Amino acid sequence: MVFLGSHNLELMKYAKLLLSFVLTIGIFFVFNTKIGSLPPLGKFLNPTSGIWQNESNESITGEIAIPGLQDKVTVHYDELMIPHVFAQNEHDLYKAQGYLTAKHRLWQLEFQTYAAAGRLSEIVGEAALNYDRSERRRGMGYGADQAIAYMQKYDTKTLSFVQDYADGVNAYINQLDPKDYPVEYKLLNYEPEAWTPKKTALLLMYMTKMLAGNDDDLEFTNVLRQIGEKNFELLFPDFFDITDPVIPKETDWSFIDVPQTELPASRKAILDTIAETITKPHPDNGSNNWAVSSAKSTTGNPILANDPHLGLYLPSIWFVMQLSTPNHKAFGATIPGALSIISGFNEHIAWGETNATRDVIDWYKIEFNDDRRQYKYDGGWKDVTFRVEDIKIRGKESYKDTVLYTHHGPVVYDKNFMSDNGRSGYAMRWIGHDGGNNQRTFIELNKAKNYDEYVNALQYWNAPAQNFVFASTQGDIALWIQGKFANKWEGQGKFLMDGSNPENDWQSYIPQEFNAHTKNPERGFVSSANQHPVDENYPYFVFNDGYETYRNRVINDFFNSKEKFSIDDFKRLHNNNYNLKASELVPYMLEHMDTASLTENEKVVYNEIKAWKFNNDIDEVGPSIWRQWYGKLYNLLWDEFDNEETALMAPYTYQTIHLLKTNGNHEFMDILETEDKVETAKDLFLLAFKEATARLREIKTEKGDYNWLTYKATYAGHLLQGLPAFSRFNIPIGGDRSIVNATSENHGPSWRMIVEMTSPPTAIGIYPGGQSGNPGSKYYDNFIDDWAAGHYHSFNFIQSDDHTEGVIGTQTLIPATNE
Repeated sequence: MVFLGSHNLELMKYAKLLLSFVLTIGIFFVFNTKIGSLPPLGKFLNPTSGIWQNESNESITGEIAIPGLQDKVTVHYDELMIPHVFAQNEHDLYKAQGYLTAKHRLWQLEFQTYAAAGRLSEIVGEAALNYDRSERRRGMGYGADQAIAYMQKYDTKTLSFVQDYADGVNAYINQLDPKDYPVEYKLLNYEPEAWTPKKTALLLMYMTKMLAGNDDDLEFTNVLRQIGEKNFELLFPDFFDITDPVIPKETDWSFIDVPQTELPASRKAILDTIAETITKPHPDNGSNNWAVSSAKSTTGNPILANDPHLGLYLPSIWFVMQLSTPNHKAFGATIPGALSIISGFNEHIAWGETNATRDVIDWYKIEFNDDRRQYKYDGGWKDVTFRVEDIKIRGKESYKDTVLYTHHGPVVYDKNFMSDNGRSGYAMRWIGHDGGNNQRTFIELNKAKNYDEYVNALQYWNAPAQNFVFASTQGDIALWIQGKFANKWEGQGKFLMDGSNPENDWQSYIPQEFNAHTKNPERGFVSSANQHPVDENYPYFVFNDGYETYRNRVINDFFNSKEKFSIDDFKRLHNNNYNLKASELVPYMLEHMDTASLTENEKVVYNEIKAWKFNNDIDEVGPSIWRQWYGKLYNLLWDEFDNEETALMAPYTYQTIHLLKTNGNHEFMDILETEDKVETAKDLFLLAFKEATARLREIKTEKGDYNWLTYKATYAGHLLQGLPAFSRFNIPIGGDRSIVNATSENHGPSWRMIVEMTSPPTAIGIYPGGQSGNPGSKYYDNFIDDWAAGHYHSFNFIQSDDHTEGVIGTQTLIPATNE
């Protein structure tokens, strides 16, 4: 066999690791929570089985026997270490996908499902118990069980593919000697366990959670009680005054003949107080996607782009593959643990996703009887069901947490968890608990040949709500906002609801064909950037949970700016650093701020931001001044929401800026602590600017400069954040949240893809990482520099298994004999 990736940098990396490891008291997982201690150093440093065994990697030639294969599978590796898989049938294809994913990403593959299942305490001990309890009470395992049950009942074929994937992962695990385990197992001193279909279901539940939207019903309830209905509607309107939705405004909805659910007779919010809520997904989880028609393309072919915005981690979230059988060939980004290509293309179509952030989680107050075995509902009592969560804790006895389930869903908060009321609790209604067949959507998309087959594939997708963009070699472009959406009455789900009133239940679902969508719009392009999905004319209630209002306008303005667009135009848009948000407030602040009291140092900063052209490029200081100035301003303005004893949702950025510019004398402008003065927006501009300038001076003293590269200091951290030697720091990339290039400190475009619909399609792409999960491999993070520079790699979409151009190694997977 040929091994690639052994080089001198490996020893340097491991030397750095040992130094950082000795200096690090504990290991921190992705949530920056201290969860463990040093492993047995003798075992860790053993020259025959410890960390040094991880120096070589990437076997890409020879034959490997895999149990259960029906035929041989050819795997070509190109120079990017992308495996191009050619199997004779789908069962072998997914078995090979599981095997190869485990081969390159085993620890990541498994660790993320431990996190999803609430099992981190098994690895790191009691410090992770509260996290594990929250995931169990969120119903992550329950939702995965429901998904498996659904496939067992309705789609055993898809379940058989999921089992094939599991068999492939296990074939790799079973071939491993402990000395060859990925380094993270040695650091944490545990071993991989067998993969199961439930683990794939857990992975999909994890993505469902991370992209479930903002879920702020309980916080909104507290806000409503604190500021009243009038002010709530001011700060959290259903639609902003500027709406540039995913589906064009001119869309005709007259074909919809199923009405919205009628308002109930009584819909009063339950104004309970809750001090703390479980961890929410990252607020910047989102994406961009777009496609232009043949007529709007310089080449006469549709062009499609996608760039999901997620956490910047190593190993990377994505793993690129080509998956082929005699009946189809698909290429693109996969998620370790899930089958098929997630964002990519085949010979006929291309597709990609952005987060639609629809409100798919509602909360209900539950009233129990004395022994908590029943709860009040519709004038009577319904039985509670119990799910005992046995949480294993490393080095200690297991912790048993009994979670009560109602017909709404799990009672997340009760007297045993983050609440002290023995007779009531708060239950979560989440579409993610309903089971479903999300995996089949991607299996079908990988094989789809046209628009109708794309739409057919989407019908299996329940959650999270996604904007699926589409383009085909036939010339069609389209975008569907897909998910299983409750047909809610107007306002339903904004606040905590009475769980005993049947009128508050989800009464029905919006029929699939009435989900908002557009095909070949007259304007010649489709796009989404997590903005409001529709305008006011869509006949169903769509709650505004903080939709994006800046990236979408930059993108749509770009595509309205000229007649035709090229691949290079797409690249420039992906890497666009224009800060529309700042451009809409900074000039106003500069015009209205009283500068008479500025010191000489403050005047320097004032002149610097006055000269800024609103591009967040790495050598600019304007973005750093803006970040500090707006951050200080936001905190001064919303001091009413600074309450550690109550969970509150602070107002959205767009509405904040709108209020500052149009209602600068509103009572919210007054700082609560200054009893002898009533502040206005003009006062806040100056106070915030002075605070920001002082902080910028401190940053300059600490770091030598406050240009955007130094200030933002983008990094891609290893999933175990206590391992700086396995991370990349100070990555030179511009952008920021609310910018098309949405790269902040450790969040941003996790995968960039551009596909031209030639026959077959041609594509380029990049992501901030590398194909290998081994920190000792040169393929671990080798894409990061090109990603930061805005460069792309051309993808080799191989059309037959006897093709050798661009191939650097070929491995053959063969059926294992019974010998």
